Amino acid sequence: MKSLTRREFSWGAATALFATQAFLNSPRAHASDPAETDLTKLTLAEASARIHAGTVTSTQLTKACLDRIAIYDPKLDAFITVMRDKALAQAAILDAEQKAGKLRGPLHGIPVALKDNIDTAGTRTTAASGVFQDRVPAEDAPVTTRLKAAGAVIIGKTNLHEFAMGAGEASFFGAARNPWALDHNTGGSSSGSGAAMSADLCYGSLGTDTAGSIRNPGAFCGVVGIKPTYGLVPIRGIAPLCVSLDHCGPITRTVEDAAMMLNVLAGYDHLDITSVEHAKEDYVAGMKQPIKGLRLGIPIGAFDGVDPQVGQLVHTAIELLATLTRGVKEVSLPSTNDVAYQNFASMGETFAYHEQFFKLQSNRYQPVDRRRLEAEEATHPRAEDYIRLRWELETLRRTIDDAFTDFDLVLMPTQKVTAPVLDDMLRRNLQPTTTPLTSSSTAGGGSSVGAYNAYGIPSLTVPCGFSKEGLPVGLMICGPHFSESKVLALAHAYEQATAWHTMKPPITPDTVVPPLITHL
Repeated sequence: MKSLTRREFSWGAATALFATQAFLNSPRAHASDPAETDLTKLTLAEASARIHAGTVTSTQLTKACLDRIAIYDPKLDAFITVMRDKALAQAAILDAEQKAGKLRGPLHGIPVALKDNIDTAGTRTTAASGVFQDRVPAEDAPVTTRLKAAGAVIIGKTNLHEFAMGAGEASFFGAARNPWALDHNTGGSSSGSGAAMSADLCYGSLGTDTAGSIRNPGAFCGVVGIKPTYGLVPIRGIAPLCVSLDHCGPITRTVEDAAMMLNVLAGYDHLDITSVEHAKEDYVAGMKQPIKGLRLGIPIGAFDGVDPQVGQLVHTAIELLATLTRGVKEVSLPSTNDVAYQNFASMGETFAYHEQFFKLQSNRYQPVDRRRLEAEEATHPRAEDYIRLRWELETLRRTIDDAFTDFDLVLMPTQKVTAPVLDDMLRRNLQPTTTPLTSSSTAGGGSSVGAYNAYGIPSLTVPCGFSKEGLPVGLMICGPHFSESKVLALAHAYEQATAWHTMKPPITPDTVVPPLITHL
């Protein structure tokens, strides 16, 4: 791809605006005005403003979410545990504080959901596995503690691919379904968090991301998801998949909502071996910085193998952003093939956590994940090989920022395909010789998301359109270490120039739930 100038993108910007308007005028579009509908349609920022203005209470917001969960979660399987009584009790305490004029911050009274691999004291945390079916942790994970201290109401624990080991289709509690099409995948492994946000079941959610597991559900469900810089948000108290690549971050309806949550989540934890010290930032303020001076890049190969519909929508989004910045050109980033998740898994990093459970309860794992762990157990990796792999990863992370010399941020499709059909994924997993699909290699196409886990740099997905079948498509924006504010600012500018984030899935109380295959 040749370098692209502002002049060359001028026609494309008009195309982007035309495409947006065409979608808004189509029967498939469903936008809602929060002022005229129920409370669950509010964004986190809007709900927060009403809490602070005293025009709504936390109990009202919490009950509205619980009522909607009761209607729609039986169709979506977005939640494993709904914490109704605890959430209402927490909301009552926060309402008393609100009445006394003691607001803890922007998240005061806001119902949020946590991926069910994140510990919640006194509430079971299953990681969507029969192995942990009855596990109740004694302590909160640090991210849980921070959200509670900020006044967030923990409304429930969301579904995921078992132990976050795949693309969302294998869960002890059944696969979560995509609100845009119930027979399609939500993206994994934070499948329930993506579905819950898309269906307005809460105002914010947490996911984890080892090879795309925040951004893929964001893209497939038409919402925002950000994987921050490695170590910026602590992962202690979260069941690990691969500690060297694991991240935790928010999945939300808008970029501003993500920035608000990141303000609470980010910070050093000296007991977390992955945690890094970084000066406190206000990501909401950073999100508002001007973007006209930003130089954008498209990594070589970012569009290789992309579905034509996805490619066109993402290209149109990039064309629009080119008119708002200094322009876009093709750029080169280092290869991550040698330090991908599959390499670390084969070197035993995933099995290191599961060994104690697998030896005693291997039959309680989902069949496809059991096969993966059996394969990893059988490899008997050499310590020398693993150490060399870690050296390569550390070198990559120390040098990746050097690639950002004459560009500030990079752009590409989050996923190169739209959400796959769940039955296709389940059918593949029922084959006795297959291993699970990772989050970064969902059925039907590949992705570049996992590279940014290896780089350890911030990466965000924002909705940028819909396929002709009505399935969401995501644009991914990434930058060097600790460039979250720039990434958020560019995503926010795009969001403000388009209307994709206002679209709502067509699910209704009468929507029929299609059956899923259970055997071949």
